Amino acid sequence: MQPGKKPKSPASRSPHQKARFRQVRLGLLSLFVTVALTLLSLTSPWSLIELRSFDYLSTLSPPTVPADSPIVVAIDEPSMAEIGSQWPWPRALHARLTEALRAAGARAIGFDVIFAEPAADPENDMALAAALGPDVVLAGDETLIRTPQADQLVRTEPLPDFIARGARTGIASVQLSGDGTLRQLPIYDDGFAAQLARTAGRTEPSPTGPALLQMIGPARTYPTVSYYQALDPAQFLPPGFFRDRVVIVGLSLQNAPTLAAGGADAFATAFTVHTGHLVAGAEIQATIYDNIAHGLFIDRAGRPAVIAAIVLGALLAAALVFRATGWQTAALGLPALVIFALASYALLRFGQVFISPVGPALSFLFVVSGQVALDYSAERRSRRDITRAFSRYLSPALVERLAHDPSQLKLGGERRTLTILFCDVRGFTTISEALKDDPEQLTTLINRLLTPLSEIVLESGGTIDKYIGDCLMAFWNAPLDDKKHASHAVGAALKMLEAMDVLNAELREEAKARSTKPQTLRIGIGINTGDCVVGNMGSSRRFDYSVLGDSVNLASRLEGESKNYGVPLLIGEQTARLSAEDFTVAELDSITVKGRTTLSPIFTVLQPVPADALTRHAAVVQAKYAGDLTAGSPEFAALESEIPQLQPYYQMMRSRMH
Repeated sequence: MQPGKKPKSPASRSPHQKARFRQVRLGLLSLFVTVALTLLSLTSPWSLIELRSFDYLSTLSPPTVPADSPIVVAIDEPSMAEIGSQWPWPRALHARLTEALRAAGARAIGFDVIFAEPAADPENDMALAAALGPDVVLAGDETLIRTPQADQLVRTEPLPDFIARGARTGIASVQLSGDGTLRQLPIYDDGFAAQLARTAGRTEPSPTGPALLQMIGPARTYPTVSYYQALDPAQFLPPGFFRDRVVIVGLSLQNAPTLAAGGADAFATAFTVHTGHLVAGAEIQATIYDNIAHGLFIDRAGRPAVIAAIVLGALLAAALVFRATGWQTAALGLPALVIFALASYALLRFGQVFISPVGPALSFLFVVSGQVALDYSAERRSRRDITRAFSRYLSPALVERLAHDPSQLKLGGERRTLTILFCDVRGFTTISEALKDDPEQLTTLINRLLTPLSEIVLESGGTIDKYIGDCLMAFWNAPLDDKKHASHAVGAALKMLEAMDVLNAELREEAKARSTKPQTLRIGIGINTGDCVVGNMGSSRRFDYSVLGDSVNLASRLEGESKNYGVPLLIGEQTARLSAEDFTVAELDSITVKGRTTLSPIFTVLQPVPADALTRHAAVVQAKYAGDLTAGSPEFAALESEIPQLQPYYQMMRSRMH
């Protein structure tokens, strides 16, 4: 910007400049939102919000339990009551269970129980070791212990005697999210469920990177039998119940623990947000098994995809509000947010890839709401500028209309048909000379004169252009459209003349009270209608809403000529034509205006007179044009009595004919 150069105000910008400025601002807003959300997406709270959205989407319509899903043998309350012992139970009992399940045709048996320490009775360990074989997977554990000095990974495995009999070790540890919810598929190559799948002969590929666990349902979704029932399946269960099935043995209470109460070997899952209950570890391992064996796991999109989704949301929002904001923004914006959620769900369910709708939804929402706020602020500023700029020119009602619909205003300049009025005080120089020693009284007098005249202009829908000393200039049909602008201007002029009579009566009363000579004020008014250029005119530092054009010059000339024709009001030809339906107009003469070579007819406005009198008046004017009229023509005497308003005009005509 050049030194000393004042920046353009929003009101002085052209529509193209405003649109361009808005587009640049929208682009910067979109860029800012994209960058800010991209940085936020790197934080832990953001990741938890995304994972919470996964909870809701992944549980909308979860897959059904596969026909060959694992069967859970629950270490539960009825079993404790039936066996007559609290946990832990003798390992010889687990040996009986293993043999019973193998005899019932189980393909693979997994104990979600860690046998890392020798039993108090060695015979129990020997009994269990004898029952184990390659079809059994025993749980192990892996724990990361963090200390200020170092991080230590502690791995806990079953007793070597158990592994020596062919049983496999499977790490049953799971990774919880920052909010304590289980969502990640375990990354262990020798995980408990993965080892069970290998034992059962399932060779489906595992995920190559971090994946999310697709929960099948809440607690007790998987087929579950009590431990004591599995000890004697022939008595308690249907024939062939365990044939060719994977069996997982673990703690699974019938009354699933709540999130608030907590529980041993129980975890919050995606379904916990709906049920409030935890899911037993044995069912978790069954779910992990099905995710691996049937490829149900959900790949989590990488960082580039998350950023791309954020950018997409910002671009769609920018496209929505590119031209304007309004009620349509909300009507289209809300469905767009739903579409983001549906798209994320469809990708999760049918593509098994999770891209959270949070990123694109927030970027869309922030860009839209940000642009709405900016547009609202701009509109408020525009209304404030319009109110401040036009309160000097227009009535409060018109200013309010403009403020509520600025589109009606074209400040950059436009060509339109206007009706222009000039009003000047006659003999003001004489009045000024008489009051030269009392400037305060002169100023008060001018203000008392111009105040009622200005109020009349504003009340009739006119725009005050300027005051030039004792002269008032106004126009109609801008900035707001006025279909009857000519009639409104003429009506305002007649009210001005009436207001002068009221003011002069007041001045006479005041002079009488002071025993001084009263000041009698007279005004002349000129009105013309024609094409003009209207808009903000002036310098870059100061400008006014004004008009220019030949029609303005003629209106000013008519005001000056009114005293030469003995009437207080002269109007142009087009004004007379447009207002003839509402007022009685009469042609008086034709004059030339500086810069024009053609004659311009001039008219005045009369109080109602007989139609035949108007006809004879028109004939007199035509006779004058033809040169057939003399000072002694008898028409003058008759018309002076029938149209007394034009008596000064007729006397002027006769005087010019001598």
